[in-house]
Amino acid sequence: MKLNKLNAAVLAGLAGYSLSMTVATSAMAEEAAEENVEKIAVVGARGAPRSVTSSPVPVDVLTADDINGVASSDMNDIMMTLVPSYTLSRQPISDGGTFIRPASLRGLPTDKTLVLVNGKRRHRAALVQIGGSGTQGPDLATIPAAALGSVEVLRDGAAAQYGSDAIAGVINFQLKNNAEGGSISLDLGQYFEGDGDQYTISGNKGFSLGDDGFLSISAEVTESDATLRGEEYCTGSACVDPNDARFLTGSSFDTSLAGYDEDAFIAGLPDANIGYGDVVQPWGQPNYSGEKVFINAGYALSTDMELYSFANYSQSEGDGSFFYRYPGNGTIENLREIDGTLYSPLMKFPGGFTPRFFGDITDYSFAAGIKGMAGDLGYDLSGRYGYNEISYTLSNTINPSLGSASPTTFQPGDLSNDELQFQADFTYDLAEYVFAFGLSYMEESYEIKEGEVASYEAGPHSVPDPYGLCSRVDTGYGLATDEQVATAIANGLDCSDEDDPVFAVVGVGSNGFPGYSPQSAGTYERDSYAIYGDVSGDLTEDLFAQAAIRYEDYSDMGSELVYKIAGIYQLTEDVAVRSSFGTGFRAPTPGQQGTTNISTRLPNGFPVATGLFPAGSDVAQALGAKELVPETSTNFTLGLTAELDSLTLTIDYYRILLEDRFNAISVLDVSSDPTAGADYDRYLALVEAGVSGAGSIGGVNYFQNLFDTVTEGVDVVATYNMESELGDTVFTVSMNYGTQEFDSDPDMLVNGDPIFNAEAQFDFENGTPSLRGVFSVKHTMDDLSVTARVNYFGSYENSDGGSSVSDIQEFDPEYMFDLEGTYFINETLSVSLGARNLFDNYPDASTLPGDTCCGRIYRSDSIVDWQGGYYYMKLNASF
Repeated sequence: MKLNKLNAAVLAGLAGYSLSMTVATSAMAEEAAEENVEKIAVVGARGAPRSVTSSPVPVDVLTADDINGVASSDMNDIMMTLVPSYTLSRQPISDGGTFIRPASLRGLPTDKTLVLVNGKRRHRAALVQIGGSGTQGPDLATIPAAALGSVEVLRDGAAAQYGSDAIAGVINFQLKNNAEGGSISLDLGQYFEGDGDQYTISGNKGFSLGDDGFLSISAEVTESDATLRGEEYCTGSACVDPNDARFLTGSSFDTSLAGYDEDAFIAGLPDANIGYGDVVQPWGQPNYSGEKVFINAGYALSTDMELYSFANYSQSEGDGSFFYRYPGNGTIENLREIDGTLYSPLMKFPGGFTPRFFGDITDYSFAAGIKGMAGDLGYDLSGRYGYNEISYTLSNTINPSLGSASPTTFQPGDLSNDELQFQADFTYDLAEYVFAFGLSYMEESYEIKEGEVASYEAGPHSVPDPYGLCSRVDTGYGLATDEQVATAIANGLDCSDEDDPVFAVVGVGSNGFPGYSPQSAGTYERDSYAIYGDVSGDLTEDLFAQAAIRYEDYSDMGSELVYKIAGIYQLTEDVAVRSSFGTGFRAPTPGQQGTTNISTRLPNGFPVATGLFPAGSDVAQALGAKELVPETSTNFTLGLTAELDSLTLTIDYYRILLEDRFNAISVLDVSSDPTAGADYDRYLALVEAGVSGAGSIGGVNYFQNLFDTVTEGVDVVATYNMESELGDTVFTVSMNYGTQEFDSDPDMLVNGDPIFNAEAQFDFENGTPSLRGVFSVKHTMDDLSVTARVNYFGSYENSDGGSSVSDIQEFDPEYMFDLEGTYFINETLSVSLGARNLFDNYPDASTLPGDTCCGRIYRSDSIVDWQGGYYYMKLNASF
């Protein structure tokens, strides 16, 4: 074993792990030193940090230079660029997913990855994704790049070491701890299409606290404009593209509605989507702005004891659109008022309307602790609190059931998540081994706050003949007088015509995203505690091993005992093999247990109100749901590491068996038609449970422990350093090949109906590229640095057809090239020019009906970016 190098690595890691008071040097000096210091990881093994090739489990270490080399202010995009097994998509019409983007590591959703900041758990975001995996994890977008000294990505199950959620791995964000110096940067950019203008101003400043402390403050202000990557809305149901032969026609496009005037309608089309663009249905990234601050501090009370704390505050805003509502689409319909006159939403929106959705996200946290050594016993006593809230606003829409009395802007409610945790960690040096143990206590709370009444209210037009004009029965909305009936008849009322607008029933709540009613609002709480033990050390001169065990107990989900063993064996001085085996445990979050949502979806241009109900609720139970239970996992890895002169190489195979996997069932149809069989039974279940506007809900679903899966693949990371008279060159290759398969029968039946249909099954296994790669070259010569990067996405498939896979589209592989050049003007100033996706590549256009509706060109949930090329300039000053 290379003891000198390993000792140097351990010392360097310890210096970074403790809250050292080292004085920061200039940025150029830091870069030079960085090239000569082995990358060290704190996560993966207790005790002294280890190099990435001597770690018993796969760990990536991303330096501040790596992070700053990516032209993005969103930490999610930075992670996806640098870590191939980390993926996410841009979802422009996905309710709250428009603002907090769900990601995955090794093919598993965000909530299967534990996120740490300075080694402490990061709190979750308030948003529970309402479809698919229903993931709820931390929002990485709240972490500014300027605050980071490094990022460690542990690609292995580590629940026994770090706790529930660490099934796919652990991401540890290490904050800067400089006692002096700092930096400030300005980043300006725009897409090749001429839109999506973005600027980011970020900086960091270090201050000394006396002779033995530091305070590092980092801040970021960013703003990006929306992009448009679609075309004008034109389907078989309705077409508003004047260049198409179907303009203003379609099977559902109704020009006979009250208030419809062709000239006024056409003139109103540009305003149907109030916000941006020249199409009624925009597809692209949303407008976004945010301000973020992180503080990291430490103070040495003695040579063996130090205080530390860190905190953050961020405020961000984003917006998005829902689907365009055209005349006659079920929302814009004729309604008969109490005096018999006709009303249509076209009287409010002459060109139809596209609901606009706004999210205001507030996030803050505080952590503090004391750590040190008492003889051979190391201790770390800490506490933390984290809070995340998303507040919604919906505009440019209506509550259809309120008719002409409906407002056009709504406050549909807020979501919040907070966590409080106290933790005690200890290590004991046993000469050849390190024994670690500890315990923690955590309280979690998830709250759904009621929206304003108009956002969820069931107005008169949620029932037929609301004023009893024909039935002469009081439905609760005021019985019309005989004089009003006479007036209504004079105004065209025809009670003998079952298609008369007096019998029309339309949706309840703010259209696009109905507000949270008193029945769906509430607070969901739980507490948990954990105890763990961990031992690691050199069993022989060439064999390092570790073993960990952890017991966790949740007030709502019971208890679980998980374990892990891992080791690395040095075959030669330069080559080693490593392996790990462990079990994991993840209890569904309070948010996943309690979230309720009714959203309007238009998969083929026609609105369908779909309700998501908690698995434990009366509604879901009546529909066949079972109570949720924890997910459990079994992880296995086998890898090879090598340090051959200037080449560093790691190859790791992984296999993750996830049992009782958490996922949303496929949407089940609902109908108020008594002859509709099971669909009608679901309608009765909604009515029995007192669901507001049950008659307007066309589909329902809920979360379940739906199936077992096997996720397996291979990660390859290689780095080669080459020095020459022309400068230094670093080559990096990172690749991930991963697949997902069902390990249990997903064709479950509930009350005779399949709850995960054939299309969902096919897309689950085939919908994302199996192969991802990032290849980069960085060359430095004198005052010039050039970085070239290639992002590769392998082929993948997507299906259409619902209960049967009738169409399949295969997407070709895609390459996206990045290029950046940096010139160091002097020791303080530098300027960078670059392009992301230099050759302006796009994924294949979608051809399936479900993916081409409503002006969409590209599959909107694809992890392959579909925004096109982006060029930028960065100015940086270090002092």
